[in-house]
Amino acid sequence: MKKMYEKQLQQFLDCYGQSMPDRTLEQKEMAFERLYTGGSHNTIDEIVSWFSEQQNKSTMSYEVIPLLECNGWEFDKSGSLAHASGEFFRVEGIRVFNTQQREVKGGWDQPILTQVGYDGGILGLIRKRIDAVPHYLVEAKSEPGNYGITQISTSLQATFSNIKQAHKGDKTAFSDLFMEPENNGGTVVFKRWMSEDGGRLLNKRNLSMVVEVDSFDIETPARYHWVTLNQLIEINRTKDSIIAPHIRGILSAL
Repeated sequence: MKKMYEKQLQQFLDCYGQSMPDRTLEQKEMAFERLYTGGSHNTIDEIVSWFSEQQNKSTMSYEVIPLLECNGWEFDKSGSLAHASGEFFRVEGIRVFNTQQREVKGGWDQPILTQVGYDGGILGLIRKRIDAVPHYLVEAKSEPGNYGITQISTSLQATFSNIKQAHKGDKTAFSDLFMEPENNGGTVVFKRWMSEDGGRLLNKRNLSMVVEVDSFDIETPARYHWVTLNQLIEINRTKDSIIAPHIRGILSAL
């Protein structure tokens, strides 16, 4: 399997490498990974089955409550809804002007979410070669606002407030690898700031990263799974609403 991957990769580079002069070798290989259908120790059906199992195991639920009943949140002197820690995000009101190119010509008022510091956090994929074939660690992650509660997301999906443990909860898994990759056996192969939805979030961006590790023997919980780039793309193409938007943003750039 290792020799097959390396042989086909070299054939791809020989045929198409010269047509991608502005790309690094890593970027050229990722272009090949999008097409390479072999080399995984799990089929797409097995990955979807794993996801369904993790989704069924999730006990997270929610109910809609009045804003003033949200514990730890209060309206400050500016009239914005903010967290008591001063971290995470704020719910603010904005007045929009000069909207001639939009449906409402005279502008409008609306609530909007403002991340503290505007830079939201890190969306990171861990990359590891299994029999020479690059695999990526994904998580079946539960979020209260997700369609279906649980979706396939990145290895790390955390705001800087989460990473700093402003919530007083557990440390975010794998955060050290992305905050200090060179000190934790990682090599950065992709790193870009990517914007978020400007209709609901004010000036927010997230740092998207792919960090490769040579050996990664840390045992991962059952909610994590190794998949190939081609499998992620195929699942996103063929399955409804199970790939989270954060990982889709990274996929579009690789």
